[in-house]
Amino acid sequence: MDTTPGAREPARGPTFAFTAELWEYEGAAAWIFVSLPAELADDIRELTEGRRNGFGSVKVLAAIDDTRWSTSLFPDSARGTFLLPVKKAVRVAEGVTVGDAVTIHLQLVL
Repeated sequence: MDTTPGAREPARGPTFAFTAELWEYEGAAAWIFVSLPAELADDIRELTEGRRNGFGSVKVLAAIDDTRWSTSLFPDSARGTFLLPVKKAVRVAEGVTVGDAVTIHLQLVL
């Protein structure tokens, strides 16, 4: 967070919750994601039209149970949705692994 006098916190937008399975990206790096449900992805696309960052990413605050983190959603045209990366520290803190269904709470950062 910027502590410069007069600096503003980013505007926080709508919140969402969904349950999805953790999956591992097939590639050189071991990235773990959840895919947003298509209907939720459509809502987020509509709400962020003209506000998305590079590569169409959307800044969010995410949470699984008691663990919260700041990240971005990334569009996945092959699946027609957004992907949420789930850091190793989050997975370890919550005792979850690939294949587990997790409930995610998201808040858009506008």
